[in-house]
Amino acid sequence: MKVFVTGVCGQLGYDVVNELSKRGYEAVGSDIFEKDKLSEGFSAAYKQLDITDKDSTASVIESVKPDVVVHCAAWTAVDAAEDEENKEKVYSINADGTRNIALACKKINCKMIYISTDYVFDGEGTTPWRPDCKDYAPLCVYGDSKLKGEAAVSGLLEKFFIVRIAWVFGKNGNNFIKTMLKVGKKFDTIRVVNDQIGTPTYTLDLSRLLVDMCESEKYGYYHATNEGGYISWYDFTKEIFKQAGYTTKVVPVSTEEYGLSKAKRPHNSRLDKSKLTENGFELLPVWQDALSRYLKEIEY
Repeated sequence: MKVFVTGVCGQLGYDVVNELSKRGYEAVGSDIFEKDKLSEGFSAAYKQLDITDKDSTASVIESVKPDVVVHCAAWTAVDAAEDEENKEKVYSINADGTRNIALACKKINCKMIYISTDYVFDGEGTTPWRPDCKDYAPLCVYGDSKLKGEAAVSGLLEKFFIVRIAWVFGKNGNNFIKTMLKVGKKFDTIRVVNDQIGTPTYTLDLSRLLVDMCESEKYGYYHATNEGGYISWYDFTKEIFKQAGYTTKVVPVSTEEYGLSKAKRPHNSRLDKSKLTENGFELLPVWQDALSRYLKEIEY
């Protein structure tokens, strides 16, 4: 099996390529950057690609002839997406770029796995969002652009997986854990929101599931985060500091009290993952264990 992976300079794409290589599959990675921007340990062929260029995207994917495309590339800077000068670029990457990939997949009749987000929902209530729920109401530009990407994939293809994830952390990039470790080392006390509820997702664990999906034909919408129950960012931070051996005091505050974000974020990021089990996929390990393994991986 040959798999084309976009966004390999990011957290998830990097891990997906390495998981594919580990299983003996042929992986071809891509990103917008020159090859010298790739992280140490990258173990596959590489094609530089700007997914917003429709003709180039079609040409590259047609030349590779993959059995599956795993589309991890995205604009993920949620607050910066709200800036007027960035909005056009956000949509060109997350919506138009995704459509370009879907069109290329359709032309060569290959599977596509699109990584989406809990931000496609309005985040109200306390009920976990089911993967086949269509009550979309994104609160910000990022969420809306990712929803438009979903629509492109589902509208053009039959052989697709749309996998929504949340609270992502991995070795190859910046994330909440790395930020907390930095500020926890610098300050005696920090404030963290406690009214946004969800579950973290470790890219190393997620990459294994995505490769399982590459091997499958159980197409459709899925939700995937680590197990271990729903928590707040405050709860997550407390566990990060506990496992890291920090004595930093964590003060719980509401999103309104915190008040620093440009983008409106969902309060309810609970994702129902039962469809994974229903279709024979293995659930991700509990997030507490994922955090422990991650801290060892990054050698903070």
